[in-house]
Amino acid sequence: MEYTVKSGNPEKQRIGCVVIPVYASRKLSPSAKIIDKASNGYISNLVRRGEIEGDLGNVLLLHNVENTLCDRVLLIGCGKEKDINVKTFYKINHNMVKRLQISGATEIASYLTEIPVKRKDINWKIQHSIEAIDESLYRFNQLKSEKKEARRPLRKFIFSVNGRGQLMQGEQFVRQGMAISAGIHLAKDLANLPGNLCTPEYLASQAKKLERQHDAIKTTVLEEKDMQKLGMGALLSVSKGSHEPAKLIIMEYNANDKKQAPVVLVGKGVTFDSGGISLKPGAAMDEMKYDMCGAASVIGVINACAELQLPINIVGIIPSVENMPDGIASRPGDIVTSMSGQTIEILNTDAEGRLILCDALTYAEQFNPDVVIDIATLTGACIVALGAHTAGLLSNHSPLANDLLSAGKASGDRCWQLPLWDDYQEQLKSNFADMANIGGKGAGTITAACFLSRFTKKYHLAHLDIAGVAWKSGSHKGATGRPVDLLTQYILDRVDENK
Repeated sequence: MEYTVKSGNPEKQRIGCVVIPVYASRKLSPSAKIIDKASNGYISNLVRRGEIEGDLGNVLLLHNVENTLCDRVLLIGCGKEKDINVKTFYKINHNMVKRLQISGATEIASYLTEIPVKRKDINWKIQHSIEAIDESLYRFNQLKSEKKEARRPLRKFIFSVNGRGQLMQGEQFVRQGMAISAGIHLAKDLANLPGNLCTPEYLASQAKKLERQHDAIKTTVLEEKDMQKLGMGALLSVSKGSHEPAKLIIMEYNANDKKQAPVVLVGKGVTFDSGGISLKPGAAMDEMKYDMCGAASVIGVINACAELQLPINIVGIIPSVENMPDGIASRPGDIVTSMSGQTIEILNTDAEGRLILCDALTYAEQFNPDVVIDIATLTGACIVALGAHTAGLLSNHSPLANDLLSAGKASGDRCWQLPLWDDYQEQLKSNFADMANIGGKGAGTITAACFLSRFTKKYHLAHLDIAGVAWKSGSHKGATGRPVDLLTQYILDRVDENK
């Protein structure tokens, strides 16, 4: 898809379709008023007759409107003007794309950038229009023998800006939207692949592929023998039951002074999670291919930052395994020694994510990080607590937590903070080892983060539990690409602060 920005009145756009907002109670937007005036009241007459009310979800496609140069005018209902928020803005764009796909138009001039979104400027609207459009158009059909293609696919969007003075900055946010959207797309593709294709080896190959595409990325892959030398007994205990060997993938994006302490992103990469000996129920077990969405998001974020050539240093660490039951798989009651030297009693082999993350978090120390953010589909308890709307956030550093909360609000990819208090550490006590890998029924998301915090005493940590937001179930089953938007916005904010 091609995206660009342009200034100019809607009736003068010589293009396949011009998209115009209309608000509830039949209120015309500024662009609708211009078209209405040029067409001698054609739009207002349609509104007066009730052809379109302006409610959210209303659409009306017009052809050959008098005194306009475009082939079509698409009126999009936006609801009440004062109620439009981030979620509504995405819905409006989704409704636009859905109608345009069957319109025959291939090149579009969108005036949806004039919609007032609470506390968002036109640059935000340009960037997130791109993300919303690409989200609407995304299809994972690589593995289907017959791929349905649109007869006349959409190929170009032009976003309206108020004047020439906004063109340069508008183009910058076009690039930003395209880069973040590409990162989200990559994360979705990786996550939607089945476990027999997207293995730890495959994830490593995709990280290596990015190294070949971007000079600023260096990728290193540690094999099981390397991890054994490092003493990563917790990580390796998870891969014991699988024929797929574990991989520790390290992606270094260096685009600033080498002395600058990096942001380290650690992504859980369990390419399929059967639960191990603590076997999961059969229903919806196919969705356990999504247990590597944390890893996919790290790869997506680094790809977005490389596309934008952001002047920052980032390290992505991806511990990748497959968790399977087998004669030599870890058993409940086994005790393993982590890279940190701390011992762990494995009371539940389905609490494997924290076992691979704890060694990866210890490994992160060698990079002398400014901050470390781990991203993991870690606990079902997070879904119980927060549902499918927001990721869980726990941190040992308030400024880091506040920055992520702020980035979530700015991007619309939100997170919500839960406490990381020492009170909960008591639940991890073991009679036989330094700690247990589960903390009982209560506060499962918090005790999981408490477990990880025992391996992060030397730096600032934020833990994102994305179990509720990383994919959708049911008829819309598929990866969401979250939290690529949130994390890329966090990094963009850091870059802006350092200018």
